[in-house]
Amino acid sequence: MSNDFDVVIIGGGHNALIASCYLAKAGLSVAILEKNSSLGGATVSQKVFPEYEARLSRYSYLVSLLPDKIVTDLGLKFETIERSVSSFTPENFVDKNLGLLITRGLGGQTKSDFKAITNGDSELAAWESFYADVQKLADVIAPTMLSKLPTRTELREKVSHKIWDEIIEEPLSKVLETRFDDDLVRGIVLTDGLIGTFSDAKDLTANICFLYHLIGNGTGDWKVPRGGMGALVSELIELANSLGVKFVVDSEVTSISKGDGVFTTTSKNASFKSKYLLANLAPGKLANILGTKPPKTLDGSQVKVNMLLTKLPRLKCGTDPKLAFAGTFHFDERYSDFQLAYDEAASGKIPTKIPAEMYCHTLSDLSILGDDLIEKGFHTLTLFGMHTPAALFERDNKRAKAIILEGLISQLNEYLVDPIESCLAKNSDGSLCIEIKSPLDLDEEIGLPRGNIFHKDLSMPFREDGDEPGWGVETEIPNLYLCGAGAIRGGGVSGIPGHNAAAAVLEAQSAKS
Repeated sequence: MSNDFDVVIIGGGHNALIASCYLAKAGLSVAILEKNSSLGGATVSQKVFPEYEARLSRYSYLVSLLPDKIVTDLGLKFETIERSVSSFTPENFVDKNLGLLITRGLGGQTKSDFKAITNGDSELAAWESFYADVQKLADVIAPTMLSKLPTRTELREKVSHKIWDEIIEEPLSKVLETRFDDDLVRGIVLTDGLIGTFSDAKDLTANICFLYHLIGNGTGDWKVPRGGMGALVSELIELANSLGVKFVVDSEVTSISKGDGVFTTTSKNASFKSKYLLANLAPGKLANILGTKPPKTLDGSQVKVNMLLTKLPRLKCGTDPKLAFAGTFHFDERYSDFQLAYDEAASGKIPTKIPAEMYCHTLSDLSILGDDLIEKGFHTLTLFGMHTPAALFERDNKRAKAIILEGLISQLNEYLVDPIESCLAKNSDGSLCIEIKSPLDLDEEIGLPRGNIFHKDLSMPFREDGDEPGWGVETEIPNLYLCGAGAIRGGGVSGIPGHNAAAAVLEAQSAKS
């Protein structure tokens, strides 16, 4: 078979697959080169604990940014499930244990919880007002994500509201400290600005992360992928295969050259020629292949813990576990907790208390479990611990993970009647069904540089007024485009950079004809 293609894509994550489908549907020949033995990148489901029929979303786990238009355009049979509970946060006081349940409609339980924890109604009113204003921003930005980059001024004129300055221009700390008074409520809001981002609330990097977490499909809803994250990859692989896309796995790219307008991409096994080249890998990894200087970027700063449980633990505050774990379960994420953890980690210390959050996939979707586990009442839990930058793991990755996991378990147990260890399934050798992934693990296993889940620092989803128009995927080399999280408007399970890179190729192709 010929190794000449219209488009070669380096890396086989979900964005590469989406780009390949758009390009193949337009009649172009496409090959995907993937260094691992399987496709999907971070968007995979795996039997993390081989003795049990439970397919966990090992890396990426929730969906918000994937536009409905991409699913419709490609005819994907991929379903996401809305969660009626947005979040739950337990809070232990000296004389009582309470919890803050936030439902999608801010119903009666939410109102009473706000009153009990914050001693009044003002914080709930501030919450409603703030997120109504954020919606104004999302309504303007979300529809632009699959188009050429708008300018800052174009978006600013459409928003015409103080929320633009609060989220885009001023540190997130200012709006949080101005609009909210309660330490816990401030922390819950701040969480979306620090997912995978090693920053404090005074740095604008937190604003950018916050924005991306609140604009998905214009709603910011984080949904559960039915069948796990691997269901999206399976659907995309099937479609790409039917469209004639060639998959070449175990094919790590070692060099890229260009002559007479043709790229030659070489792996350890073969060379491939193409008119266009798409990179579904981090800009830093691409720079290493090209022999150029990689961009400076923040390290990854999170740990991911996957668990298989025989039962859900009861909570000291008395909230039904099926409610508490149905949304995002926050613990030790007060505003002050985040600042202390950041300061400690920035000084090279493992935080005394790691801000963390969890979610239970199986309360929304049991299809990732085998029938036997469903009958026995098993569940999965995914924990995401923040402010644990890659540098903390450099001296001894295994030991640092053990210390952090022990600390997280101890922290979590402060809110539980049933210690989490007593709820975990066991392997035949007696070991518990729990694993922890550090930023260094993510670098080694799926190529995320220093564990940065966004490939590089996130950018605002617009261009400055004097910048060249474009899709946010362009590089300094003509016809070489980023189609991964490192593109502008990349990051998360979105497909947006895949769509936009394909659009850039088709636009360039059209200009030639």
